[in-house]
Amino acid sequence: MKHNPKLLVVGNLLGKNPGYVTTQGQILAERLEADGFEVVAVSAKVNKFARLLDVVRTIVKSSGRVDLMILEVYSGPAFLLADVASFVAKLLGIPSVLVLHGGQLPQFAAKHSRWVRRILGRARSLVAPSAFLAESLERFASPIRVIPNAIDLGAYRFRLREEMAPRMLWMRSFHPLYNPRLALDVLALVKGEFPDATLVMGGVDKGLESSVKNSAREMGLGDSVRFPGFLDEAAKAREFSDADIFLNTNRVDNMPVSVVEACAFGLPVVATDVGGLSKLVAHGENAILVNDDDPEEMAKAVIGLLKDPGAARRFSENGRKLAERSSWSSVRQQWESLFEDILLKTESPASEKGSGSLTERLSR
Repeated sequence: MKHNPKLLVVGNLLGKNPGYVTTQGQILAERLEADGFEVVAVSAKVNKFARLLDVVRTIVKSSGRVDLMILEVYSGPAFLLADVASFVAKLLGIPSVLVLHGGQLPQFAAKHSRWVRRILGRARSLVAPSAFLAESLERFASPIRVIPNAIDLGAYRFRLREEMAPRMLWMRSFHPLYNPRLALDVLALVKGEFPDATLVMGGVDKGLESSVKNSAREMGLGDSVRFPGFLDEAAKAREFSDADIFLNTNRVDNMPVSVVEACAFGLPVVATDVGGLSKLVAHGENAILVNDDDPEEMAKAVIGLLKDPGAARRFSENGRKLAERSSWSSVRQQWESLFEDILLKTESPASEKGSGSLTERLSR
């Protein structure tokens, strides 16, 4: 009897530690394991060097024990981990799927093209969560299959927004790439027409939280802005349920899960039109896209939603439909199809004979 596919998921799994964001690698590993796959996942080590050592040690131990490695690939210093992990796996004969992440990866690839081509060339298959990232990187390696980031749709309680209060929510890291100050500027402008407007800004500090809090006080917004810090699953459900409009102020982006989550909860989304946002959402259909770092345009969009219940309802309903495309039931089928394609190519004709499809083998 053919064994079930055994998977090694490698990446930043810091979400297993309190106070850290859950990554797609962790979500993928947990969902696949819950669905019957044998999964080894690494690493949740906070220290970067300890994490790298943990990854290498785990790949070596997994040699001959796993059928496939799924490797999360990010730009910047994290790309070194992808280099080392893909090299060790290649050396040991473990076929790999490289999953490309992050709105900065195209710029990183352009700057380090030879390095990126070499690492991506080690993969048996390449995956990107958005058409934007796939198209941006296809000149470095191809083909790149698009499989969306996954969410557990059942964990997001949908509430149809129609007659809305001016309660805005922003959630991301306090980092220059995510331009949190823009959300304050938008709040100040919205309060010109809706004096009771409020803003919740949730997320981990990446250097800007104290300056944003100071700016809120200096702008006279102290009583209208709340900073709950990192939002765990319970806090996220509470804040998204209470809010009525989601602001996405990023300067660089790919396929932000936070936007998909907002859509799943039924929040109309107003987002900067950067990176892959226009590939993720349809302007005027399930979100409103505005120019980068333009508080007047973003505030105008928010005010328009507050004054037009019909438009708010349309964005709320259509946003939920968008989120359904990222439900695990849909995404799982795409991953299983990829696994089957790869494993069938690696099996010999003798071993393939009578083995059945991947889905059939999983059911045995």
